[in-house]
Amino acid sequence: MNMTWTEKEIRQQPEVWLQALRQTEQQRADLDAFLTPLLSQPNLSIILTGAGSSAFIGDTVALWLAQHTRHPVLAIPTTDLLTNPMDYLRAEQPTLLVSFGRSGNSPESVAAVELVDRFVENSYHLVITCHAEGALYQNAQASDNAFALLMPEETHDRGFAMTSSITTMMASCLAVFAPDAINSTTFADVANRCQQIIASQGDFSGAVFGDAPYQRVVYLGSGGLQGAARESALKVLELTAGKLAAFYETPTGFRHGPKSLIDKNTLIVMFISAHPYTRQYDLDLLRELQRDGQAMQVLPIADESCAAISDGPHLYLPPARAFNDVEQAFCFLMYAQIFALTQSIKAGITPDSPSISGTVNRVVQGVVIHPWEDQE
Repeated sequence: MNMTWTEKEIRQQPEVWLQALRQTEQQRADLDAFLTPLLSQPNLSIILTGAGSSAFIGDTVALWLAQHTRHPVLAIPTTDLLTNPMDYLRAEQPTLLVSFGRSGNSPESVAAVELVDRFVENSYHLVITCHAEGALYQNAQASDNAFALLMPEETHDRGFAMTSSITTMMASCLAVFAPDAINSTTFADVANRCQQIIASQGDFSGAVFGDAPYQRVVYLGSGGLQGAARESALKVLELTAGKLAAFYETPTGFRHGPKSLIDKNTLIVMFISAHPYTRQYDLDLLRELQRDGQAMQVLPIADESCAAISDGPHLYLPPARAFNDVEQAFCFLMYAQIFALTQSIKAGITPDSPSISGTVNRVVQGVVIHPWEDQE
């Protein structure tokens, strides 16, 4: 059987991450010339934006980047900026909009750049994209208040769902703002660990989370790992064309209502935090779910063993140095992508083009961009 684009793009990730980080390092002088004056402004606001999976990059990395840069870093989807710019933008606050886009042609992403320029007196743009011919990249190249960072060509995924594109843009964003912590040397550990995860799944014909007839899957993650959980849930929805219902939450938030969706057909996947304080709350819910016995399977994924995890079905990450949660997110996404692909094939769906009706598209269509008119 020929390998699908989706499988190929999942498998290529560790290699293209390091390629992208090396490219970013080659542009370090130009990046610093652009960013250093901006980051020296104490009131600078940094907004990470994108649509769909591209937006979830911000959800996953914003908290970590805020601590590292000591600037407010907000994750705001372009789909929210487009409809409610007045709720997020302030004319007097210098703003750096970091736009993620696989194709760079999503109408909301292009419009968000224009809205920020219109609303904010001192606006700047960092575009991280996988497509040199896309509008985001082309417009940034022609702008005097923007810097465009292009990912390796093969990350412009040809499959329907974003896989190597989202993770490569995420790694590159971390390297842009935190080159001392995330670079081609340090990130080799993440790439190697993820390569081991991919290799452990063989030809992807197995069931990474077991072969039970799940009808619902819930991903749980704390802090930035909620962003990874959200992206994991979307992958299942996209690649199974909604045949496998998917949800996401934080472990502590799950008790407040969403827990009621559990039934005997539900798989719960928990991304266990590496932070010792946060991990306590993750393990508390894990024990609770194990005692309840309501789900078909509760599956924690963790890097550190303990009795609560080992007592039931579980996955431990391959051995490596200690990872923080933003690094672990890449590992968790490997499992989630492979699971979504296997579920797509199991459902008899073509993962490269799962929407048989054609109503859901690789690059969103049907968006009408309404002109903003100042309103008192």
